[in-house]
Amino acid sequence: MDMHTVVVGTSGTTAEDVVAVARHGARVELSPAAVDALAAARLIVDALAAKPEPVYGVSTGFGALASRHISHELRAQLQRNIVRSHAAGMGPRVEREVVRALMFLRLKTVASGRTGVRPEVAQTMADLLNAGITPVVHEYGSLGCSGDLAPLSHCALTLMGEGDAEGPDGTVRPAGELLAAHGIAPVELAEKEGLALLNGTDGMLGMLVMALADLRNLYTSADIAAALSLEALLGTDKVLAPELHAIRPHPGQGASADNMLRVLAGSGLTGHHQDDAPRVQDAYSVRCAPQVNGAGRDTLDYAAVVAGRELASSVDNPVVLPDGRVESNGNFHGAPVAYVLDFLAIVAADLGSICERRTDRLLDKNRSHGLPPFLADDAGVDSGLMIAQYTQAALVSEMKRLAVPASADSIPSSAMQEDHVSMGWSAARKLRTAVDNLARIVAVELYAATRAVELRAAEGLVPAPASQAAVAALRAAGAEGPGPDRFLAPDLAVADTFVREGRLVAAVEPVTGPLA
Repeated sequence: MDMHTVVVGTSGTTAEDVVAVARHGARVELSPAAVDALAAARLIVDALAAKPEPVYGVSTGFGALASRHISHELRAQLQRNIVRSHAAGMGPRVEREVVRALMFLRLKTVASGRTGVRPEVAQTMADLLNAGITPVVHEYGSLGCSGDLAPLSHCALTLMGEGDAEGPDGTVRPAGELLAAHGIAPVELAEKEGLALLNGTDGMLGMLVMALADLRNLYTSADIAAALSLEALLGTDKVLAPELHAIRPHPGQGASADNMLRVLAGSGLTGHHQDDAPRVQDAYSVRCAPQVNGAGRDTLDYAAVVAGRELASSVDNPVVLPDGRVESNGNFHGAPVAYVLDFLAIVAADLGSICERRTDRLLDKNRSHGLPPFLADDAGVDSGLMIAQYTQAALVSEMKRLAVPASADSIPSSAMQEDHVSMGWSAARKLRTAVDNLARIVAVELYAATRAVELRAAEGLVPAPASQAAVAALRAAGAEGPGPDRFLAPDLAVADTFVREGRLVAAVEPVTGPLA
Protein backbone atom coordinates (compact mmCIF):
# COMPACT_ATOMS: atom_id res chain seq x y z
CA MET A 1 0.00 0.00 0.00
CA ASP A 2 1.27 3.52 -0.79
CA MET A 3 0.18 6.84 0.64
CA HIS A 4 -2.32 7.29 -2.19
CA THR A 5 -4.26 4.09 -1.44
CA VAL A 6 -7.08 3.72 1.09
CA VAL A 7 -7.84 0.18 2.22
CA VAL A 8 -11.49 -0.48 3.04
CA GLY A 9 -11.94 -3.13 5.70
CA THR A 10 -14.49 -4.36 8.20
CA SER A 11 -13.75 -1.68 10.78
CA GLY A 12 -14.47 2.05 10.72
CA THR A 13 -13.13 4.52 8.17
CA THR A 14 -11.41 7.78 9.11
CA ALA A 15 -12.34 11.29 8.11
CA GLU A 16 -8.91 11.59 6.49
CA ASP A 17 -9.75 8.58 4.30
CA VAL A 18 -12.95 10.25 3.11
CA VAL A 19 -11.19 13.49 2.19
CA ALA A 20 -8.35 11.60 0.47
CA VAL A 21 -10.74 9.69 -1.78
CA ALA A 22 -13.31 12.45 -2.34
CA ARG A 23 -10.98 15.37 -2.97
CA HIS A 24 -7.58 13.96 -3.82
CA GLY A 25 -8.38 10.90 -5.90
CA ALA A 26 -6.84 8.32 -3.57
CA ARG A 27 -7.18 4.76 -4.82
CA VAL A 28 -9.40 2.31 -2.97
CA GLU A 29 -8.70 -1.34 -2.20
CA LEU A 30 -10.79 -3.96 -0.42
CA SER A 31 -8.96 -5.73 2.38
CA PRO A 32 -8.95 -9.56 2.43
CA ALA A 33 -10.96 -9.41 5.65
CA ALA A 34 -13.61 -7.33 3.89
CA VAL A 35 -13.86 -9.80 1.02
CA ASP A 36 -14.29 -12.66 3.52
CA ALA A 37 -16.95 -10.76 5.45
CA LEU A 38 -18.82 -9.96 2.25
CA ALA A 39 -18.82 -13.59 1.19
CA ALA A 40 -19.96 -14.81 4.62
CA ALA A 41 -22.86 -12.36 4.78
CA ARG A 42 -23.88 -13.26 1.26
CA LEU A 43 -24.24 -16.91 2.22
CA ILE A 44 -26.75 -15.86 4.87
CA VAL A 45 -28.78 -13.81 2.39
CA ASP A 46 -28.75 -16.61 -0.18
CA ALA A 47 -30.02 -19.05 2.42
CA LEU A 48 -32.85 -16.73 3.39
CA ALA A 49 -33.70 -16.11 -0.25
CA ALA A 50 -34.19 -19.85 -0.75
CA LYS A 51 -36.79 -20.10 2.03
CA PRO A 52 -40.51 -19.65 1.44
CA GLU A 53 -40.91 -17.12 4.27
CA PRO A 54 -40.80 -13.45 3.15
CA VAL A 55 -37.80 -11.38 4.29
CA TYR A 56 -37.86 -7.62 3.86
CA GLY A 57 -35.55 -6.44 1.11
CA VAL A 58 -34.76 -10.00 0.04
CA SER A 59 -38.10 -11.33 -1.09
CA THR A 60 -40.54 -8.46 -0.56
CA GLY A 61 -41.31 -5.08 -2.03
CA PHE A 62 -40.04 -1.90 -0.43
CA GLY A 63 -41.38 0.84 1.81
CA ALA A 64 -45.16 0.92 1.76
CA LEU A 65 -45.07 -2.02 -0.71
CA ALA A 66 -43.24 -4.33 1.71
CA SER A 67 -46.33 -6.50 2.22
CA ARG A 68 -45.97 -8.15 -1.21
CA HIS A 69 -43.97 -11.36 -1.41
CA ILE A 70 -41.87 -11.46 -4.59
CA SER A 71 -41.36 -14.76 -6.41
CA HIS A 72 -37.87 -16.00 -7.35
CA GLU A 73 -38.24 -15.25 -11.04
CA LEU A 74 -39.03 -11.56 -10.36
CA ARG A 75 -36.36 -10.78 -7.78
CA ALA A 76 -33.60 -9.68 -10.15
CA GLN A 77 -36.13 -7.37 -11.80
CA LEU A 78 -37.15 -6.14 -8.34
CA GLN A 79 -33.58 -5.07 -7.55
CA ARG A 80 -33.14 -3.34 -10.91
CA ASN A 81 -36.48 -1.61 -10.53
CA ILE A 82 -35.76 -0.17 -7.11
CA VAL A 83 -32.60 1.47 -8.46
CA ARG A 84 -34.28 2.80 -11.59
CA SER A 85 -37.38 4.11 -9.81
CA HIS A 86 -35.45 5.66 -6.92
CA ALA A 87 -33.01 7.44 -9.26
CA ALA A 88 -35.49 10.31 -9.39
CA GLY A 89 -33.31 13.30 -8.51
CA MET A 90 -33.81 16.71 -10.07
CA GLY A 91 -31.99 20.00 -10.24
CA PRO A 92 -28.32 20.95 -10.67
CA ARG A 93 -25.57 18.36 -10.51
CA VAL A 94 -23.95 17.76 -7.14
CA GLU A 95 -20.21 18.43 -6.92
CA ARG A 96 -17.81 15.66 -7.90
CA GLU A 97 -16.20 15.48 -4.45
CA VAL A 98 -19.60 14.97 -2.82
CA VAL A 99 -20.48 12.12 -5.16
CA ARG A 100 -17.09 10.45 -4.60
CA ALA A 101 -17.58 10.73 -0.84
CA LEU A 102 -21.07 9.27 -1.23
CA MET A 103 -19.76 6.32 -3.26
CA PHE A 104 -16.82 5.67 -0.94
CA LEU A 105 -18.91 5.73 2.23
CA ARG A 106 -21.48 3.35 0.75
CA LEU A 107 -18.59 1.04 -0.17
CA LYS A 108 -17.33 1.35 3.41
CA THR A 109 -20.68 0.09 4.75
CA VAL A 110 -20.96 -2.63 2.11
CA ALA A 111 -17.45 -3.85 2.99
CA SER A 112 -18.43 -4.21 6.65
CA GLY A 113 -20.18 -7.47 5.82
CA ARG A 114 -23.48 -6.28 7.30
CA THR A 115 -25.39 -5.70 4.06
CA GLY A 116 -25.31 -9.04 2.25
CA VAL A 117 -23.85 -7.60 -0.96
CA ARG A 118 -21.58 -9.93 -2.96
CA PRO A 119 -17.83 -9.27 -3.07
CA GLU A 120 -17.91 -8.65 -6.82
CA VAL A 121 -20.39 -5.79 -6.40
CA ALA A 122 -18.15 -4.14 -3.80
CA GLN A 123 -15.15 -4.57 -6.09
CA THR A 124 -17.03 -2.88 -8.93
CA MET A 125 -17.79 0.05 -6.62
CA ALA A 126 -14.05 0.36 -5.92
CA ASP A 127 -13.30 0.06 -9.63
CA LEU A 128 -15.58 3.00 -10.43
CA LEU A 129 -13.84 5.19 -7.88
CA ASN A 130 -10.40 4.19 -9.12
CA ALA A 131 -11.36 4.83 -12.73
CA GLY A 132 -12.53 8.36 -11.86
CA ILE A 133 -16.07 7.64 -13.03
CA THR A 134 -18.51 9.87 -11.15
CA PRO A 135 -22.27 9.30 -11.45
CA VAL A 136 -24.47 12.31 -12.18
CA VAL A 137 -26.29 13.02 -8.92
CA HIS A 138 -28.83 15.82 -8.60
CA GLU A 139 -29.41 18.41 -5.88
CA TYR A 140 -32.93 17.36 -4.93
CA GLY A 141 -34.29 13.94 -4.05
CA SER A 142 -33.16 13.04 -0.54
CA LEU A 143 -35.22 13.47 2.62
CA GLY A 144 -32.40 12.07 4.73
CA CYS A 145 -34.45 8.96 5.54
CA SER A 146 -34.27 6.10 4.52
CA GLY A 147 -30.90 7.69 4.13
CA ASP A 148 -29.95 9.49 0.92
CA LEU A 149 -32.09 7.33 -1.34
CA ALA A 150 -32.19 9.26 -4.61
CA PRO A 151 -28.51 10.29 -4.63
CA LEU A 152 -27.38 6.74 -3.83
CA SER A 153 -29.75 5.39 -6.47
CA HIS A 154 -28.06 7.46 -9.17
CA CYS A 155 -24.75 5.95 -8.07
CA ALA A 156 -26.18 2.42 -8.16
CA LEU A 157 -27.61 3.11 -11.60
CA THR A 158 -24.07 3.74 -12.88
CA LEU A 159 -22.97 0.40 -11.39
CA MET A 160 -25.64 -1.19 -13.55
CA GLY A 161 -24.29 0.61 -16.62
CA GLU A 162 -27.32 2.88 -16.88
CA GLY A 163 -27.87 6.62 -16.61
CA ASP A 164 -25.18 9.26 -17.06
CA ALA A 165 -21.79 9.69 -15.43
CA GLU A 166 -18.78 11.96 -15.68
CA GLY A 167 -15.52 10.48 -16.90
CA PRO A 168 -12.07 11.33 -15.54
CA ASP A 169 -11.78 13.96 -18.29
CA GLY A 170 -14.86 15.78 -16.98
CA THR A 171 -17.08 14.80 -19.91
CA VAL A 172 -20.56 13.45 -19.12
CA ARG A 173 -21.40 10.33 -21.12
CA PRO A 174 -23.77 7.36 -20.86
CA ALA A 175 -22.55 5.24 -17.96
CA GLY A 176 -22.47 2.07 -20.05
CA GLU A 177 -19.99 3.65 -22.46
CA LEU A 178 -17.73 4.81 -19.61
CA LEU A 179 -17.73 1.40 -17.95
CA ALA A 180 -16.89 -0.30 -21.24
CA ALA A 181 -14.08 2.17 -21.95
CA HIS A 182 -12.48 1.25 -18.60
CA GLY A 183 -13.07 -2.50 -18.87
CA ILE A 184 -15.64 -2.57 -16.06
CA ALA A 185 -18.55 -4.99 -16.39
CA PRO A 186 -21.95 -3.68 -15.23
CA VAL A 187 -23.31 -5.50 -12.19
CA GLU A 188 -26.36 -7.74 -12.29
CA LEU A 189 -28.01 -7.16 -8.94
CA ALA A 190 -29.15 -10.14 -6.87
CA GLU A 191 -31.50 -10.33 -3.90
CA LYS A 192 -31.18 -7.43 -1.45
CA GLU A 193 -28.33 -5.76 -3.35
CA GLY A 194 -30.37 -2.97 -4.89
CA LEU A 195 -31.76 -1.98 -1.52
CA ALA A 196 -28.35 -2.28 0.16
CA LEU A 197 -26.81 0.17 -2.30
CA LEU A 198 -29.43 2.86 -1.56
CA ASN A 199 -30.08 2.80 2.15
CA GLY A 200 -27.55 4.98 3.98
CA THR A 201 -26.60 8.39 5.36
CA ASP A 202 -23.54 8.52 3.10
CA GLY A 203 -24.21 11.80 1.30
CA MET A 204 -24.92 13.87 4.38
CA LEU A 205 -22.02 12.21 6.22
CA GLY A 206 -19.57 12.87 3.39
CA MET A 207 -20.55 16.52 3.30
CA LEU A 208 -20.21 16.74 7.11
CA VAL A 209 -16.69 15.30 7.02
CA MET A 210 -15.55 17.72 4.30
CA ALA A 211 -17.22 20.69 6.01
CA LEU A 212 -15.36 19.86 9.22
CA ALA A 213 -12.04 19.84 7.37
CA ASP A 214 -12.83 23.22 5.81
CA LEU A 215 -14.11 24.76 9.04
CA ARG A 216 -11.01 23.75 11.02
CA ASN A 217 -8.96 25.87 8.63
CA LEU A 218 -11.46 28.72 8.64
CA TYR A 219 -11.63 28.93 12.43
CA THR A 220 -7.86 29.18 12.70
CA SER A 221 -7.85 31.74 9.89
CA ALA A 222 -10.56 33.71 11.71
CA ASP A 223 -8.43 33.79 14.87
CA ILE A 224 -5.57 35.26 12.84
CA ALA A 225 -7.82 37.84 11.15
CA ALA A 226 -9.31 38.82 14.52
CA ALA A 227 -5.82 39.34 15.94
CA LEU A 228 -4.89 41.56 13.00
CA SER A 229 -8.07 43.59 13.48
CA LEU A 230 -7.37 43.99 17.19
CA GLU A 231 -3.88 45.17 16.33
CA ALA A 232 -5.06 47.61 13.67
CA LEU A 233 -7.59 49.07 16.11
CA LEU A 234 -4.83 49.61 18.69
CA GLY A 235 -6.65 47.27 21.03
CA THR A 236 -5.29 45.54 24.09
CA ASP A 237 -4.09 41.95 24.09
CA LYS A 238 -4.41 41.75 27.88
CA VAL A 239 -7.86 40.16 27.42
CA LEU A 240 -6.13 37.20 25.80
CA ALA A 241 -4.13 36.29 28.91
CA PRO A 242 -4.39 32.56 29.64
CA GLU A 243 -5.34 33.09 33.28
CA LEU A 244 -8.50 34.90 32.17
CA HIS A 245 -9.57 32.00 29.99
CA ALA A 246 -8.62 29.37 32.56
CA ILE A 247 -11.41 30.61 34.82
CA ARG A 248 -13.94 29.84 32.08
CA PRO A 249 -12.43 26.59 30.84
CA HIS A 250 -14.12 26.01 27.51
CA PRO A 251 -11.38 24.32 25.45
CA GLY A 252 -12.12 26.16 22.22
CA GLN A 253 -12.07 29.55 23.92
CA GLY A 254 -8.64 28.88 25.38
CA ALA A 255 -7.35 27.67 22.02
CA SER A 256 -8.59 30.75 20.16
CA ALA A 257 -7.20 33.13 22.77
CA ASP A 258 -3.83 31.38 22.60
CA ASN A 259 -3.84 31.60 18.80
CA MET A 260 -4.52 35.32 18.90
CA LEU A 261 -1.95 35.94 21.62
CA ARG A 262 0.75 34.17 19.63
CA VAL A 263 -0.09 36.11 16.48
CA LEU A 264 0.18 39.37 18.42
CA ALA A 265 3.45 38.53 20.19
CA GLY A 266 5.93 41.39 19.76
CA SER A 267 3.38 43.86 18.40
CA GLY A 268 4.09 47.55 18.72
CA LEU A 269 0.43 48.41 18.05
CA THR A 270 -1.38 46.74 20.95
CA GLY A 271 -1.90 48.58 24.19
CA HIS A 272 -2.37 52.05 22.65
CA HIS A 273 -6.10 52.17 23.42
CA GLN A 274 -5.59 55.09 25.85
CA ASP A 275 -3.59 57.25 23.47
CA ASP A 276 -6.17 59.00 21.28
CA ALA A 277 -9.29 58.80 23.44
CA PRO A 278 -9.66 56.88 26.71
CA ARG A 279 -10.97 53.35 26.22
CA VAL A 280 -11.37 51.25 29.30
CA GLN A 281 -12.31 48.24 27.18
CA ASP A 282 -12.40 47.27 23.52
CA ALA A 283 -15.71 46.62 21.77
CA TYR A 284 -17.29 43.18 22.09
CA SER A 285 -16.42 42.16 18.53
CA VAL A 286 -12.75 42.62 19.43
CA ARG A 287 -12.69 41.66 23.11
CA CYS A 288 -14.99 38.62 22.82
CA ALA A 289 -13.46 37.07 19.70
CA PRO A 290 -12.04 34.08 21.65
CA GLN A 291 -15.40 33.41 23.28
CA VAL A 292 -17.28 33.36 19.96
CA ASN A 293 -14.59 31.63 17.91
CA GLY A 294 -13.99 29.20 20.76
CA ALA A 295 -17.63 28.21 21.12
CA GLY A 296 -17.62 27.42 17.43
CA ARG A 297 -14.49 25.31 17.85
CA ASP A 298 -16.18 23.30 20.60
CA THR A 299 -19.15 22.76 18.28
CA LEU A 300 -16.78 21.44 15.61
CA ASP A 301 -15.37 19.00 18.14
CA TYR A 302 -18.85 17.70 18.99
CA ALA A 303 -19.73 17.37 15.32
CA ALA A 304 -16.51 15.44 14.77
CA VAL A 305 -17.54 13.00 17.51
CA VAL A 306 -20.85 12.39 15.72
CA ALA A 307 -19.08 12.00 12.38
CA GLY A 308 -16.66 9.50 13.93
CA ARG A 309 -19.52 7.41 15.30
CA GLU A 310 -21.24 7.43 11.93
CA LEU A 311 -18.01 6.48 10.16
CA ALA A 312 -17.81 3.46 12.46
CA SER A 313 -21.40 2.47 11.64
CA SER A 314 -22.94 0.05 9.15
CA VAL A 315 -26.13 1.74 8.02
CA ASP A 316 -28.54 -0.49 6.12
CA ASN A 317 -32.04 -1.94 6.44
CA PRO A 318 -32.36 -4.83 6.87
CA VAL A 319 -28.93 -5.60 8.29
CA VAL A 320 -27.06 -8.91 8.48
CA LEU A 321 -26.05 -9.61 12.09
CA PRO A 322 -23.05 -11.76 13.10
CA ASP A 323 -25.34 -14.50 14.44
CA GLY A 324 -26.95 -14.93 11.03
CA ARG A 325 -30.14 -12.99 11.59
CA VAL A 326 -31.32 -10.43 9.04
CA GLU A 327 -33.22 -7.77 10.95
CA SER A 328 -35.09 -4.60 10.08
CA ASN A 329 -34.04 -1.45 11.91
CA GLY A 330 -34.15 2.34 11.78
CA ASN A 331 -30.42 3.10 11.66
CA PHE A 332 -30.81 4.82 8.28
CA HIS A 333 -32.53 7.77 9.97
CA GLY A 334 -30.27 10.78 9.50
CA ALA A 335 -31.19 12.69 12.69
CA PRO A 336 -27.78 12.46 14.44
CA VAL A 337 -25.98 13.79 11.38
CA ALA A 338 -28.66 16.32 10.46
CA TYR A 339 -28.58 17.97 13.87
CA VAL A 340 -24.86 18.67 13.83
CA LEU A 341 -24.98 19.85 10.22
CA ASP A 342 -27.52 22.46 11.30
CA PHE A 343 -25.52 23.31 14.43
CA LEU A 344 -22.45 23.99 12.29
CA ALA A 345 -24.44 26.32 10.04
CA ILE A 346 -25.47 28.28 13.14
CA VAL A 347 -21.96 28.74 14.51
CA ALA A 348 -20.58 29.53 11.05
CA ALA A 349 -23.18 32.29 10.70
CA ASP A 350 -22.23 33.77 14.06
CA LEU A 351 -18.53 33.67 13.22
CA GLY A 352 -19.27 35.48 9.97
CA SER A 353 -21.31 38.04 11.88
CA ILE A 354 -18.54 38.96 14.33
CA CYS A 355 -15.99 39.13 11.49
CA GLU A 356 -18.17 41.63 9.67
CA ARG A 357 -18.56 43.80 12.79
CA ARG A 358 -14.79 44.12 13.10
CA THR A 359 -14.49 45.00 9.42
CA ASP A 360 -17.09 47.72 9.78
CA ARG A 361 -15.23 49.11 12.80
CA LEU A 362 -11.98 49.27 10.82
CA LEU A 363 -13.72 51.33 8.11
CA ASP A 364 -15.59 53.78 10.36
CA LYS A 365 -13.45 56.83 11.18
CA ASN A 366 -15.52 57.43 14.32
CA ARG A 367 -14.59 54.04 15.77
CA SER A 368 -11.26 53.11 14.13
CA HIS A 369 -9.07 55.30 16.35
CA GLY A 370 -7.30 57.32 13.72
CA LEU A 371 -7.58 55.21 10.58
CA PRO A 372 -8.78 57.03 7.42
CA PRO A 373 -12.45 56.68 6.45
CA PHE A 374 -13.00 53.31 4.73
CA LEU A 375 -9.20 52.89 4.71
CA ALA A 376 -9.27 55.09 1.58
CA ASP A 377 -6.22 56.81 0.12
CA ASP A 378 -7.97 60.17 -0.39
CA ALA A 379 -11.39 59.81 1.23
CA GLY A 380 -14.10 61.39 -0.90
CA VAL A 381 -12.15 60.99 -4.10
CA ASP A 382 -11.53 57.38 -3.09
CA SER A 383 -14.15 55.10 -1.53
CA GLY A 384 -11.61 52.59 -0.26
CA LEU A 385 -13.19 49.39 1.09
CA MET A 386 -16.69 50.80 1.53
CA ILE A 387 -18.34 48.33 -0.83
CA ALA A 388 -16.18 45.42 0.22
CA GLN A 389 -18.03 45.68 3.53
CA TYR A 390 -21.34 45.73 1.63
CA THR A 391 -20.36 42.45 0.00
CA GLN A 392 -19.38 41.02 3.35
CA ALA A 393 -22.67 42.18 4.89
CA ALA A 394 -24.65 40.54 2.08
CA LEU A 395 -22.80 37.27 2.73
CA VAL A 396 -23.50 37.52 6.47
CA SER A 397 -27.19 38.07 5.79
CA GLU A 398 -27.23 34.98 3.58
CA MET A 399 -25.45 33.03 6.33
CA LYS A 400 -28.23 33.90 8.76
CA ARG A 401 -30.82 32.50 6.37
CA LEU A 402 -28.73 29.35 5.93
CA ALA A 403 -28.62 28.95 9.72
CA VAL A 404 -32.34 28.16 9.84
CA PRO A 405 -32.38 24.45 10.74
CA ALA A 406 -33.43 21.97 8.09
CA SER A 407 -33.71 19.19 10.66
CA ALA A 408 -36.59 20.97 12.42
CA ASP A 409 -38.73 20.05 9.41
CA SER A 410 -40.20 16.73 8.41
CA ILE A 411 -42.57 15.74 5.62
CA PRO A 412 -44.29 12.34 5.33
CA SER A 413 -43.48 10.09 2.39
CA SER A 414 -44.12 6.60 1.00
CA ALA A 415 -47.85 6.58 1.75
CA MET A 416 -47.16 7.49 5.40
CA GLN A 417 -44.91 4.46 6.00
CA GLU A 418 -41.95 6.85 6.19
CA ASP A 419 -43.75 9.47 8.23
CA HIS A 420 -40.82 11.21 9.90
CA VAL A 421 -37.66 12.15 8.04
CA SER A 422 -34.44 13.98 8.97
CA MET A 423 -33.87 16.39 6.05
CA GLY A 424 -30.16 15.77 6.67
CA TRP A 425 -29.22 16.03 3.00
CA SER A 426 -30.79 19.51 2.90
CA ALA A 427 -28.89 20.47 6.05
CA ALA A 428 -25.67 19.32 4.41
CA ARG A 429 -26.31 21.17 1.17
CA LYS A 430 -26.94 24.49 2.90
CA LEU A 431 -23.90 23.98 5.14
CA ARG A 432 -21.69 23.68 2.05
CA THR A 433 -22.96 27.06 0.90
CA ALA A 434 -22.41 28.49 4.37
CA VAL A 435 -18.81 27.25 4.46
CA ASP A 436 -18.13 28.84 1.07
CA ASN A 437 -19.60 32.13 2.28
CA LEU A 438 -17.66 32.03 5.54
CA ALA A 439 -14.37 31.78 3.65
CA ARG A 440 -15.29 34.94 1.73
CA ILE A 441 -16.30 36.77 4.92
CA VAL A 442 -13.02 35.93 6.68
CA ALA A 443 -11.16 36.97 3.52
CA VAL A 444 -12.77 40.44 3.53
CA GLU A 445 -11.83 40.98 7.17
CA LEU A 446 -8.30 39.82 6.46
CA TYR A 447 -8.04 42.16 3.47
CA ALA A 448 -9.26 45.13 5.52
CA ALA A 449 -7.14 44.28 8.55
CA THR A 450 -3.92 43.89 6.56
CA ARG A 451 -4.49 47.25 4.86
CA ALA A 452 -5.16 48.86 8.24
CA VAL A 453 -2.03 47.31 9.78
CA GLU A 454 0.03 48.65 6.87
CA LEU A 455 -1.42 52.12 7.40
CA ARG A 456 -0.42 51.95 11.06
CA ALA A 457 3.07 50.82 10.06
CA ALA A 458 3.33 53.87 7.82
CA GLU A 459 2.76 55.95 10.97
CA GLY A 460 5.79 54.33 12.60
CA LEU A 461 4.05 51.65 14.68
CA VAL A 462 5.63 48.22 14.20
CA PRO A 463 3.22 45.29 13.70
CA ALA A 464 3.82 41.88 15.24
CA PRO A 465 6.20 39.60 13.29
CA ALA A 466 3.34 37.19 12.58
CA SER A 467 1.22 40.05 11.28
CA GLN A 468 4.03 41.15 9.02
CA ALA A 469 4.29 37.59 7.70
CA ALA A 470 0.55 37.50 6.94
CA VAL A 471 0.66 40.85 5.15
CA ALA A 472 3.72 39.87 3.10
CA ALA A 473 2.20 36.54 2.05
CA LEU A 474 -1.12 38.09 1.04
CA ARG A 475 0.67 40.76 -0.99
CA ALA A 476 2.87 38.12 -2.62
CA ALA A 477 -0.29 36.22 -3.57
CA GLY A 478 -1.45 39.23 -5.58
CA ALA A 479 -3.73 41.24 -3.27
CA GLU A 480 -2.43 44.80 -3.32
CA GLY A 481 -1.97 47.07 -0.29
CA PRO A 482 -3.12 50.63 0.47
CA GLY A 483 -3.40 53.14 -2.36
CA PRO A 484 -5.86 54.85 -4.70
CA ASP A 485 -9.06 53.04 -5.66
CA ARG A 486 -8.73 50.19 -8.14
CA PHE A 487 -10.81 47.31 -9.43
CA LEU A 488 -11.36 45.56 -6.08
CA ALA A 489 -12.99 42.25 -6.97
CA PRO A 490 -9.74 40.57 -8.12
CA ASP A 491 -8.01 41.47 -4.83
CA LEU A 492 -10.91 40.04 -2.83
CA ALA A 493 -10.84 36.88 -4.94
CA VAL A 494 -7.13 36.49 -4.19
CA ALA A 495 -7.80 36.93 -0.47
CA ASP A 496 -10.60 34.35 -0.65
CA THR A 497 -8.36 31.75 -2.27
CA PHE A 498 -5.56 32.62 0.15
CA VAL A 499 -7.80 31.88 3.15
CA ARG A 500 -9.64 28.91 1.62
CA GLU A 501 -6.44 27.07 0.73
CA GLY A 502 -4.98 27.45 4.22
CA ARG A 503 -2.23 29.81 3.06
CA LEU A 504 -2.93 32.36 5.80
CA VAL A 505 -2.31 29.75 8.47
CA ALA A 506 0.76 28.52 6.61
CA ALA A 507 2.12 32.08 6.43
CA VAL A 508 2.02 32.78 10.16
CA GLU A 509 2.89 29.39 11.66
CA PRO A 510 6.63 29.68 10.91
CA VAL A 511 6.52 32.65 13.32
CA THR A 512 3.94 31.49 15.86
CA GLY A 513 4.50 27.76 15.81
CA PRO A 514 1.58 25.40 15.09
CA LEU A 515 -1.79 27.02 15.79
CA ALA A 516 -4.85 25.17 17.07
